[in-house]
Amino acid sequence: MTHKFGAYTLDPDRFELTRNGDVVPTEPQVFALLEFLIENRDRVVSKDDVIEAIWDGRIVSDATLSSRISAARHAVGDSGSKQGVIRTVSRRGFQFIARIDDTVAPSTDVPKPDIPSPQVRYCTTPDGIDLPFSTSGQGPTLIKVANWLNHLEHDWTSPVWRPLFQALSVKHSLLRYDSRGVGLANWDVGDISFKDFVTDLETVIEASNQESFALLGISQGAAIAIDYTVRNPDRVTHLILWGGFARGRRMRGNDENRAESEAFLTLMRQGWGKENSPFRDMFASMYLPEATDEQISWWTDIQRTGTSPDNAVRLRETIDGIDVSHHLKHVQVPTLIIHSEHDMVAPVSEARFMAARVPNSHFVSLDSTNHLVMNQEDAWQRAIQEMQAFLQH
Repeated sequence: MTHKFGAYTLDPDRFELTRNGDVVPTEPQVFALLEFLIENRDRVVSKDDVIEAIWDGRIVSDATLSSRISAARHAVGDSGSKQGVIRTVSRRGFQFIARIDDTVAPSTDVPKPDIPSPQVRYCTTPDGIDLPFSTSGQGPTLIKVANWLNHLEHDWTSPVWRPLFQALSVKHSLLRYDSRGVGLANWDVGDISFKDFVTDLETVIEASNQESFALLGISQGAAIAIDYTVRNPDRVTHLILWGGFARGRRMRGNDENRAESEAFLTLMRQGWGKENSPFRDMFASMYLPEATDEQISWWTDIQRTGTSPDNAVRLRETIDGIDVSHHLKHVQVPTLIIHSEHDMVAPVSEARFMAARVPNSHFVSLDSTNHLVMNQEDAWQRAIQEMQAFLQH
């Protein structure tokens, strides 16, 4: 069931709390606590009941429990003194006391968003490279900057990308594209520079007649988005940097990162796209260590379908040499920085480096080891909620 109380609706299937239709960012434990209290609203639940339900009976301090109760109250516009939604019963526990609207239909009757496959169009860069792009959904434009492993058609149906693209297309017109050397774009392109990455983004923006839009930069796409935004602050309304960095591996000022870059490039040259190469498994374990078998299988196959071995090495060499750190203080648009706390590809320290230098940026740490959080993780729901709430303001 979805649960409606006052201006709020809690939807367990979507893992979403909304107020008058707007998403309220809610941490997984706080969401679970609200759901538990609502489902047991006919009685007072003890502290032990809450700990058993939310923390599986693990030892939890009173301070931790109190902070989650306070966060739950804050999420639904309640407070310790007001207590119009969650009541504290002295020495007994807690009870959800707001009136629930029982006329709300079960969430299983609510159709899930299923955005049809978008039509692919093409444009041409000033130096003659053909680039594919497509748009899905309706609403304000959100442009996802291309990554070094893109395939416009395969990504849309993949277990890695499809949940994200579907979610973002519900309230936005999501524009995606393949950059040079990747996916459906030209593969025979010679050298690839960071300036080429930016040119590809600019070309797609102009070809699709976009005047103002939000930018989503994932991984190395963050640096491209930063560069474009600083030079075009009047066109970018919001900037989202997910799993990103302003400095590539060779530009972070330490020998360890430079050695990692060389080692990774050596392995790529020997094993990229080869069926029986140990590099394929290592590649997946670095980027998506907590993914499902289906997701890992697709991620290893993208080596073959996404780009050639030579292009893969050229792209990685360029990415490892990125440095847009000098631009960070000049970002003038609202910026959301999202990052997995235990990311093995782009360390969270690089996200904090950006957050400390981008004026008025908002930083969100996700409890995940995956470079791109997968939809079966609690962290994925939080990332979607944070982005939706950010883009609405």
